[in-house]
Amino acid sequence: MTRTIVESKSRTAIIGFDQPFCVIGERINPTGRKVLAAQLEAGDFSTVEKDALEQVASGATMLDVNAGVVYNSNPNPNETEPPLMRQMIELVQGLVDVPLCIDSSVPGALEAGLEVCQGRPLLNSVTGEEERLERVLPLVKKYNVPVVAISNDDTGISMDPEVRFAVAKKIVERAADFGIPAHDIVVDPLMMPIGALSTAGLQVFTLVRRLREELGVNTTCGASNVSFGLPNRHGINAAFLPMAIASGMTSAIMNPVRPQEMDAIRAANLLMDNDPNGAAWIKANKPPLAEGEAEAGARGRREGRRRRG
Repeated sequence: MTRTIVESKSRTAIIGFDQPFCVIGERINPTGRKVLAAQLEAGDFSTVEKDALEQVASGATMLDVNAGVVYNSNPNPNETEPPLMRQMIELVQGLVDVPLCIDSSVPGALEAGLEVCQGRPLLNSVTGEEERLERVLPLVKKYNVPVVAISNDDTGISMDPEVRFAVAKKIVERAADFGIPAHDIVVDPLMMPIGALSTAGLQVFTLVRRLREELGVNTTCGASNVSFGLPNRHGINAAFLPMAIASGMTSAIMNPVRPQEMDAIRAANLLMDNDPNGAAWIKANKPPLAEGEAEAGARGRREGRRRRG
C-alpha cells in the first residue's frame, strides 16, 4: 500500500490510499492576492500568521507556503524569493505544528526552504521539463523528501490525458534513476477548468485511477482550478472533491476555510471507510452545548475521579 510520509518537528501526516484525504492549505500564497503581496514586500507577515492559524483550525493536514512575490525594487525572483521563503517557513513552523509544503518555481527558493524546514516537508514541485528534472530531483534526493510531480513538460500542458499520463510516468522513472522511490512522488495530473473543457473532470478521474493502478503513486491537484470562471465555485468544488476521492485521489491543495468543501471531504472519508468509527465526522458535526450544559459522560468521569480519590 503506497504511503507518502510528511513530517513537521512534532507531527506526522500520511498521504495514502488507506488514509483520510490529505488537505493541503493553499492560502499562504501571494499569487493573485495583491494585498498579501504588498504586505510581504513591506515585511508585514500579519496575514501569513492569520492564514496559518485559521487553516489549521479549519482542519488542514498540511500547509503550502509560497513566497512568489514580484518586488518592484528587484523583480528577479532568483534573488528575492529564497530569503523570503526562508523567513516564511521559519515563521509558519513557529506558529503551527502541521507539516509544510514548500512551493516555488525557483529551485533556489526550494532549497532555502529545505534548509530551514524542520521534519520532512513536501516539495512543490517538479515537472517533466528537462531543466526542472535536473535541478529539482537532486534536491529531493539530497534532503530525502517527497515531491509533487506536475504532468507537463517542455511542450507545455497537453489537453490529451494520455500525454499527461506519459509525462507522469517519465517523472517517476527519472526519479527512480536518482534513487527516489515511487511512494515519494505525488502526481498532479493537472485539473483543467470545467468551464473551458467540459471533459476535464472525467479526464482527471480516469488519470487518477491509472496513476494509482499502473504507477502506484499518490495524487494531488489544485482543487479550485475545476471551478475557475464559473458562478458558485464552492458548490462545484464540493461536488468535485468526493468524486476525486472515490476515483483514488489522496490529497488536494485547496482552501480549508470553506466549510462546504471540508464537509464534503469529511463525508467522503466516512463513506470510503477512512474515518474510524466516524469519529472525525461526529466531532465536526457535534451540536454545540447549551449554556451550563455538561458534555455527555463528563459528570460520570468527574464522579469516578472523586470516588477513586
